[in-house]
Amino acid sequence: MRELWKLFYEFFKIGLFTIGGGLAMIPLMQKIAVDDNGWVTEEEMVDCVAVSYAIPGVVAINIATYIGKKRFGMLGAIIGTLAVTLPSFLCIVIIVLFLNQFENNKVVQGVFVGLKAAACGLIVVALQRLGSQALRGVFSWVIAILAFVAIMIFNINAIWTILAGAIAGLLAMVLKKDGRGEEK
Repeated sequence: MRELWKLFYEFFKIGLFTIGGGLAMIPLMQKIAVDDNGWVTEEEMVDCVAVSYAIPGVVAINIATYIGKKRFGMLGAIIGTLAVTLPSFLCIVIIVLFLNQFENNKVVQGVFVGLKAAACGLIVVALQRLGSQALRGVFSWVIAILAFVAIMIFNINAIWTILAGAIAGLLAMVLKKDGRGEEK
């Protein structure tokens, strides 16, 4: 029971203090889940992030649900999901109640400028960490670059690039092995 409270506390803290959404939360989730608590391995975390992007929903919620389920079963999935979403829900309720009073406040606008910049920094950290773990060969780099070009230059929906990457990875694996599952 103590570990479930720790799961709730850690994900609630991430949800409360991380500005910038799911991408900004990834490096903090990785530190807590892999480095600090050993709830998942580094490889499981990379797989979790990849799957979280490939399925519908918010990345941070998907990751919290996965880690909670992986470590503590269905109750852990529920607690992880609730913990990471509760701070945002509470903040939105408070903001809606007081939005008119703060909308044109220069101090609040200045705070948000700084928060957005910090969130961009967290996203760059997430990109660097995931890239160093996931992009370990020429094939991975080629797929990553092609996905980037497809989305940024040709404006292709990210879902199609994820599906194309999955198919390319499957084809590469099949071509690398012969019919008995042994490498050629």
